[in-house]
Amino acid sequence: MKGQSRSQYKQERNAENRERRPHAIHRYARISDRKARIVLEQIKGKGVIQAASILQYNPRYGAYLIGKVLKSAVANAEENYEMDAQDLFVEEAIANQGPTMKRIQPRGKGRAYRINKRTSHITIVLNERD
Repeated sequence: MKGQSRSQYKQERNAENRERRPHAIHRYARISDRKARIVLEQIKGKGVIQAASILQYNPRYGAYLIGKVLKSAVANAEENYEMDAQDLFVEEAIANQGPTMKRIQPRGKGRAYRINKRTSHITIVLNERD
């Protein structure tokens, strides 16, 4: 850190540790992580075009959200890394748990039941085939 400000040092350090593969993240998606993982397992390791077609004909709501994340990751790869979409495949597909919104459902005899509205963080990382 000698001879430079703290913010310059942090920028250089973060640039070294930054993800070098094209990726896209959807944070706070209104779907539980368990439901998202079911769809993500179907596209892991597949080519981008094949994964997009799988998501297009999947009836689950998670497929719609994950399709948007996949399109964003492909656009990032083409724009930022000058990669060809034909050569890309889904290397990692992760759904982590996000914050849970807690709601109350009134029930009989003055009781209240809790409703947990779960969210997730969906991450898709692409890579090029050799």
